Amino acid sequence: MQLGMIGLGRMGANLVRRLTRDGHHCVVYDVNESAVRELEGEGAVAAHSLGDLVTKLERPRAVWLMLPAAVVQSTLDQLTDLLDPDDAVIDGGNSYYRDDITRATQLTPHRLHYLDCGTSGGVWGLERGYCLMIGGEREPVTRLDPIFRTIAPGTGTAEPTPSRHANGSAPEGYLHCGPSGAGHFVKMVHNGVEYGMMAAIAEGLSIIEHADAGLRKRSVDAETTPLREPEAYQYEIDVGEVAEVWRRGSVVGSWLVDLTADALARSPKLDDFTGRVSDSGEGRWTVRAAVDEGVPAAVITTALTDRFASRGLGEFADRVLSAMRSEFGGHAEQRSGR
Repeated sequence: MQLGMIGLGRMGANLVRRLTRDGHHCVVYDVNESAVRELEGEGAVAAHSLGDLVTKLERPRAVWLMLPAAVVQSTLDQLTDLLDPDDAVIDGGNSYYRDDITRATQLTPHRLHYLDCGTSGGVWGLERGYCLMIGGEREPVTRLDPIFRTIAPGTGTAEPTPSRHANGSAPEGYLHCGPSGAGHFVKMVHNGVEYGMMAAIAEGLSIIEHADAGLRKRSVDAETTPLREPEAYQYEIDVGEVAEVWRRGSVVGSWLVDLTADALARSPKLDDFTGRVSDSGEGRWTVRAAVDEGVPAAVITTALTDRFASRGLGEFADRVLSAMRSEFGGHAEQRSGR
């Protein structure tokens, strides 16, 4: 098939590479001209503007947006006047699912199709394939099935589910989740789950990293809780080796543990990182959905607020707590240490 790709960052460029390797024809555009030239050298057709991209696509067109959520709307507004009835726009980024509902409604009078496609795979997706969670009308989703099938990992990348007897595309790594917004809704929750899983792995390894607490000298004063049984915490355990052994046969073995083990193998103390963890929105949206639905989501919510704390956003509250202790009890603030 033919596809226009707008946005040639790490994922957008690799989506194009995966498609062209399977025989699809891609027309590509990005504000970074060097990214366009690079993919042109690999067989894609270069476009130098949105209008140029549209003219180089045959009708009915399919245009994939792989852009930051903040610029999707402005790009869509420009495309709306350039496309023709029955053309389809796919938003493969991490847009808020409520925006998808609005955008699909916006395109309806123009008889344009809007699909939201949650895309998971990161920088490894070129070789591993991308898990796709798709929302929108069934007809254009069915029409574009060859595109989704190529991008997805395929059936050979995971063991068959023993009790599964249903048909469908999910075993191949892509799924039409429902009408507009459904794809990004599922991807939103996917990323919320990711927050919780990542936090649990990190916290567990941190507990192991500090299992030598009984070997370390501690302050002896009224402000420091004593370690009552230091003999129980005298283990100097190699955290990198723990991550490595957890990869094999463990219930918690996962791709996240694989990546963690590799990071620790390169830098045992992770010296290149400060511990400032960003959140791109999906965790917040997942927690909001949980509140709206009345669904308990304690793990995801805690993982989200931990990311806020990692960026120093809880520092003022910590100062207030310290000030209150000083006011009511005359407690002197202790300087932090390992």
